[in-house]
Amino acid sequence: MGYGGGIFLPFRDQTYQMETYGGGRYLLDTKNAELGGDRNGLVIDFNYAYKPSCVYNPRWVCTLSPLENRLPVSIRAGELVYTD
Repeated sequence: MGYGGGIFLPFRDQTYQMETYGGGRYLLDTKNAELGGDRNGLVIDFNYAYKPSCVYNPRWVCTLSPLENRLPVSIRAGELVYTD
């Protein structure tokens, strides 16, 4: 299998403290996120935000979001913390 191309965007928003994984979440346009865009910009659909694999198994290592991808707002879309 080859790399499908696209954009990998690790990010952390203000929901990381209680509502999502503390290390952040990911967006990947090869997950059918239909990000789209043109020369002037990129459309980002946070509904496709998902938790990294390390949330489900401690044997996996997660890429943390870089400082420039840490958002000062809460994004209440995509995967959130599961509670019983």
